[in-house]
Amino acid sequence: MKTTIRSTLLLSAVFALLAGCATTPSHPPEAAPQAAACPDGVPAGARCLRGQDSAKTHYLIVMPAQWSGVLVVHAHGGPALGEPRASRANEDIKRWAITVSQGHAWAGSVFRQGGFAVTTAAEDTDRVRRIFIDHVAKPRRTLLHGQSWGAMVATRAAELFPKSWDGMLLTSGVVAGPATYDFRLDLRVIYQYLCNNHPRPDETQYPLWMGLPADGKLNNADLAARVNDCLGVNKPAAQRTPEQARRVRTIVDVVRIPDNAIIGHLQWGTFTLRDVISRTGASPFGNEGVTYAGSDDDAALNAGVRRYRADPGAAARFAADVDHSGRFGMPVLASHGIGDSTVFVEGSDTLRRRMAVAGNGSRLVQTFVDSDQHSYWGDAMYPPLFEALLNWVDKNEKPTPAGIAARCRALRAATPSDCRFVPDYAVKPLASRIPPR
Repeated sequence: MKTTIRSTLLLSAVFALLAGCATTPSHPPEAAPQAAACPDGVPAGARCLRGQDSAKTHYLIVMPAQWSGVLVVHAHGGPALGEPRASRANEDIKRWAITVSQGHAWAGSVFRQGGFAVTTAAEDTDRVRRIFIDHVAKPRRTLLHGQSWGAMVATRAAELFPKSWDGMLLTSGVVAGPATYDFRLDLRVIYQYLCNNHPRPDETQYPLWMGLPADGKLNNADLAARVNDCLGVNKPAAQRTPEQARRVRTIVDVVRIPDNAIIGHLQWGTFTLRDVISRTGASPFGNEGVTYAGSDDDAALNAGVRRYRADPGAAARFAADVDHSGRFGMPVLASHGIGDSTVFVEGSDTLRRRMAVAGNGSRLVQTFVDSDQHSYWGDAMYPPLFEALLNWVDKNEKPTPAGIAARCRALRAATPSDCRFVPDYAVKPLASRIPPR
């Protein structure tokens, strides 16, 4: 198997960081949270508490009317750019109210800083757990739930604070490390080859790995206008010009994303990438040596796209902040939508491989869902996941994908069609979806 320089640096940085976290540090005392009105969507009878921790991070805690004794600490998706907002927790609990409906307490940190800062978010996640224990109640079990980018946060928290958690649930998760994001640089260079308007020829030119210069004034609306001018993705496919249709087809076939996801991924490859570069100092991403395939003229495409080499130091710094090595000393249950175009399902194979290499293959169960949704699959899908993880933790009953699917149908007897687990799905390697480098 070919090992890239970036992969070697990535794993060595993560292992070194983990080696430095063998002892549990002492922590300053945290102020007690205060009773607060519950946000919309919280189940009736629940009580809510809010506060700011010692790092000035906002958080929300929700206690159900009848508590199971289980605390679920939620790591939210994103990352959100800009100053963190306390109201972010309102959005999270509204989406994940099913957790409280199952009788479990819910705690979520907003994270102290906006942008791509995973390790500090993992610290914030563990801190809200400690606040709950010190000031609210002593749970019999504590589960860590990472959703989307929050799975990156959760896997860091699981390795940084291994004694804090009894089990981990990862849904729609970023679990394959930095390689998850390579395709967004691919999208930037292919889009620029096709459209040449981000930046335009009469604008200051910059390497596309920057996302956008630090002083760049482009905003989401401006970017969407440029994309729609070139690709017409705001129109029905039948209303696009032949040239727009050709360009869209090239992106869809080469980058392997649907046309309705192009703007969202370009936003990440513009504004979030700029945030990443501000932290790493150079680009952790590159496309040197990548062969693109699927267009109507691959030779011209590969000759015409801009090429960049990842900076080894930046790659190592990025990996040290965001990546995991699969060293999870607890049961891990992961679930992912097969058609998810935000975080590709193929990253699940990387999680499986890493946990196996770390000697933790038996601690992982993966399930897959017949869905193209990323954020939420419906209320039927999550109760059997929480139940299966708790039975594994409490009774050492390791779940199976088929058993979880059957339990979902049993719990949803009136509408079993709401259960869309695919027990026999075999996930392919990430390299089958994103060209390796």
